[in-house]
Amino acid sequence: MSGPALVTRTLAHAFTVLGDPQAQKRHRHVKMGKFVRTYDPSEEEKAHYRVVAQQHAPSEPIREPICVDIALYFSRPKAHFGTGRNACKVKRSAPLLHCKKPDTDNCAKFIMDALSGVFWADDALIYSLRVTKYYSRRPRTEVKVYIGHVV
Repeated sequence: MSGPALVTRTLAHAFTVLGDPQAQKRHRHVKMGKFVRTYDPSEEEKAHYRVVAQQHAPSEPIREPICVDIALYFSRPKAHFGTGRNACKVKRSAPLLHCKKPDTDNCAKFIMDALSGVFWADDALIYSLRVTKYYSRRPRTEVKVYIGHVV
């Protein structure tokens, strides 16, 4: 048996969605008589995200191994800014990295679900996923999709 193969990647698509990143909400269950109905409370936000992302989507969903890099940029809270004359300036003590809710994995799940069937045929094709969270004056989500190649 030979050693591990070398995997290279080629950028296939890159796009940005403006606005604060969204997180996947937990599915809800509602009892209706003898039946229980399950629904996704994030479905409306996913539909909006899909419409914006569709402008950058391939003509056919990707059906080969892919790597996805997601950079989430959240609005800074008011406490990160100075007061008075310095109200427009970010304090030196304000963090760059966003280490609060929403959780990184819930944001990634929201994006992966929204783009499944649009950018890629199935989430199972994602062999590598990197998600980073930052604060920014310009909230947005940047997504890069790479196609993996075994060399």
